[in-house]
Amino acid sequence: TVIGREGIPFEVQIRTWEMHRTAEYGIAAHWKYKEGVRGSSKDDQRLAWIRQIIESQQESNDVEEIVRAIKNDLAPEDVFAFTPKGDMITLPVGSTVIDFAYAIHTQVGHKMCGAKVDKKMVSYDYQIKTGEIIEILTTNVEGHGPSRSWLNICKTNEAKSKIRSWFKKERREENIFEGRNALEREFRRNNIRVPEEELEDFLKMDMHRHSCDTLDDFFAAIGYGGVQLSKVMQRLKSEYNKKYGEKAQTDTSDLENKIKTSKNSTGVIVDGIDNCAIKFAQCCNPLPGDEIVGFITRGHGISVHKKDCVNYLSQKDDPENAARWINVKWESSEKHTGYFKCTLDIVAVDRIGLLADVSSALAMINIFIYESTSRELKNGNAMLSVTVSIAGMEQLNNVINKLQKIKNVISVERSGK
Repeated sequence: TVIGREGIPFEVQIRTWEMHRTAEYGIAAHWKYKEGVRGSSKDDQRLAWIRQIIESQQESNDVEEIVRAIKNDLAPEDVFAFTPKGDMITLPVGSTVIDFAYAIHTQVGHKMCGAKVDKKMVSYDYQIKTGEIIEILTTNVEGHGPSRSWLNICKTNEAKSKIRSWFKKERREENIFEGRNALEREFRRNNIRVPEEELEDFLKMDMHRHSCDTLDDFFAAIGYGGVQLSKVMQRLKSEYNKKYGEKAQTDTSDLENKIKTSKNSTGVIVDGIDNCAIKFAQCCNPLPGDEIVGFITRGHGISVHKKDCVNYLSQKDDPENAARWINVKWESSEKHTGYFKCTLDIVAVDRIGLLADVSSALAMINIFIYESTSRELKNGNAMLSVTVSIAGMEQLNNVINKLQKIKNVISVERSGK
């Protein structure tokens, strides 16, 4: 198979007259009859497959279909893809463009900011297929690196190992922060409440097992994936119950009582209605700090809107629904610990690596991204809409300030959607 200057692969087959006759008249019937061979059933199956391919070649004018069938039948457990220069990369079935990038070179994977398959942009989770030409787009922006989400996308252990290694070396402070948060989340989920001054002693055995000298080393190992909490939490829970005994059960009971006595877990207090279901309107996605108002829905509890929401402003004076708008307010910030979805519209001069820089900036301040979309504006600029997890207005302002510092970003505004 040769890659031409146009970047299009084509196959060249060279055969002798004897090979040509065999191909024309059928290897299965001709060879077995001539040699008098009595093969096994497995051999018969292979020869039947070869005969089927030859018959397809004689009947079909679609060479690509025949080649595709041969490749898929010969090695269904592997895929073969090409770089733009014609180098072939072999990967397991299900591998993504991230695996392809790391198979080329470690630094190509680390600097990856996008990928093209047969000259068309694809997402990071695109699974490559045999015969495709894959171009990996990279950036030279200082500090750029892989995303933690790649560990859940890539298929090969080689790619996962290289990603973990990068986080281990390049993002220690971030790893410590991520690791501590992850451990605290698991502790809360399993009702484990270890005093801060006793935490190192409580984790000493696991720290030793993973060659961690300090708590920060252990947190960092969790952050970059060297320690998998799913494998240690069962032992930690047993150790906690053994060490703290009755105190653990008392703390759990107190926690359950607090949960039972709270009106709801959304951080919103409804005027005059107890124990009602609360949901946040997707049209405006209110955040703690916004002025809000509630709407009594039919069968779905209270829908909370911002007071400057377009839907609220257009419907508040409607006589049919006026009585269904009620006063609601946020709990005090000390009591509220939840996270909310918020969509940001980012306008920037379009360039390669823009989306990667936005993702990296959000990852640096530990902001979770739910989804992102992009489109080209009429003036040639790019519009990125990113939905993120935000705790409140203070954090939102910090996120906007961070994004506005990215090269070529023109404006960052909270979306009304």
